[in-house]
Amino acid sequence: MADIDFNVDDTVDITDVVCPVTFVKTKVALEELDDGQILQVHINDGEPIKNVPRSVKEEGHEVLKIVDNEDGTFELYIKKVGD
Repeated sequence: MADIDFNVDDTVDITDVVCPVTFVKTKVALEELDDGQILQVHINDGEPIKNVPRSVKEEGHEVLKIVDNEDGTFELYIKKVGD
């Protein structure tokens, strides 16, 4: 498991969907959190891992860490920043 120094408040698995639904599901999950809370996103390699972190940053949230699971998936840790 990844070495992280923060507490995860919620987790979402978006490995079963494709872009742009990956970002939509991530955005919906973030909307359910309070400012400062952490969302862990289980995400596929390829377009999702390229596009979702970029889109999250464009929305003003903070990408804390991206961990390669070495199986074609990643864990993306996002801190929600005020609406």
